[in-house]
Amino acid sequence: MDVGIGMAHEAAVSAASRPRWSAATRVAFRFGFVYIGLYVLTTQMLGGLIVLPAANVPSLETLPPLRNLTQWVAAHVFRVAQPLVITGSGSGDKIFDWVHACCLLAVALGGAVAWSIADRRRTAYPSLHAWFVVFLRLFLGATMVTYGAVKVVPLQMPAPSLTRLLEPFGQFSPMGVLWYSVGASRPYEMFTGSIELLSGILLFVPALATLGALVTLAAATQIFALNMTYDVPVKLFSLHLIVMALILLAPDLRRLADAFVFNRAVPPASRAPLVRSRRAARWIGAAQIAAGMYVIGMHFYGAAKGWTQFGGGAAKPALYGVWNVDEMIVGGAVRPPLVTDNTRWRRIVIQTTSIVSFQRMNETVATFPATFDSSARRITLRKPDKSIAAEFVYERPSGDRLILDGTMDGAQVRLTTHAQAFPLLTRGFHWAQEYPFNR
Repeated sequence: MDVGIGMAHEAAVSAASRPRWSAATRVAFRFGFVYIGLYVLTTQMLGGLIVLPAANVPSLETLPPLRNLTQWVAAHVFRVAQPLVITGSGSGDKIFDWVHACCLLAVALGGAVAWSIADRRRTAYPSLHAWFVVFLRLFLGATMVTYGAVKVVPLQMPAPSLTRLLEPFGQFSPMGVLWYSVGASRPYEMFTGSIELLSGILLFVPALATLGALVTLAAATQIFALNMTYDVPVKLFSLHLIVMALILLAPDLRRLADAFVFNRAVPPASRAPLVRSRRAARWIGAAQIAAGMYVIGMHFYGAAKGWTQFGGGAAKPALYGVWNVDEMIVGGAVRPPLVTDNTRWRRIVIQTTSIVSFQRMNETVATFPATFDSSARRITLRKPDKSIAAEFVYERPSGDRLILDGTMDGAQVRLTTHAQAFPLLTRGFHWAQEYPFNR
């Protein structure tokens, strides 16, 4: 009899010590678990963590059957008549992306209802929540590392190209203004990237995860604000990054408020253990850090490779620059610089080893594939059909002077030019300034 009473007492104590979530918390967890889990696994976040040396992991939303489901819902539910752009546009706010998110919301809503009915006796999900947090930390951390790596190695926002520098500022789109103003200052781009990189690194370290979520929330909010105010088409994705950071911070919101707002003592966080064995827990923690190191290494390897292939570290031609045409002689006759003469060149733009662009007097641009022979000091321009459009021999009397002499479209052409300087790229940094240099 005493044994039975003791067992009943232990059972009552065990039941009383189990965590009890409110009904709203349980339903919210079920919905968030399904929706966020599906969003992470079906979008670009999957490829952010699973980084393969010689292959790109595609977003599952772009593959059957998810692609077919999204297309069907777009056509039959939202009555979208136009063909959907699925890949290759560079936009994260395509109609396809919004419809895909709506599909996930519907699946998560139905899943949460079915789960709540089938598992209505469950009072909490501490163990599942603990593993879900690890899952979310790893994928969110990898995404922030991806963002950070291509800014620390300044690839995402490149410095303005020479042809962009010739465009009137008023012709820039809001996104173009943001992209090239950030790209014009590599130190600032690298600074913003270091914040994003830091948030990702912290999320990979279990003991620093809360700090990582706070830094991620700040960085993602900044990204979202820029996307909203400069019309950058990554609004949907960056909003999800904010939501994920808030989910990670949700268990600590009261403690954070006590520490930062109400000036109250804050007890240590209480977390459900992933596993009961301390040794296994240490191995799991080490595996998370190792995963972070691998992801960081792979993303920086890709960024460094891109920097030398097509970024600011790529090889530039010896004649790199914008060359203003001072004098153009065609068939022995001088062509005056009249804005009404659309066959007279205003500038020559040489910014890669394979392309030469000519700007006409009306500001339009003609671009030609080009080959450079430095030993013969010869430039050959070709038409789309690969035939020769022009061939010039050049001389460079000084660093800022360039003369081209040759034939173009069957006529003898001589161009005398001088290099144009751009303060946006050459101004540099100054500790001491007597007056602002604000142009």
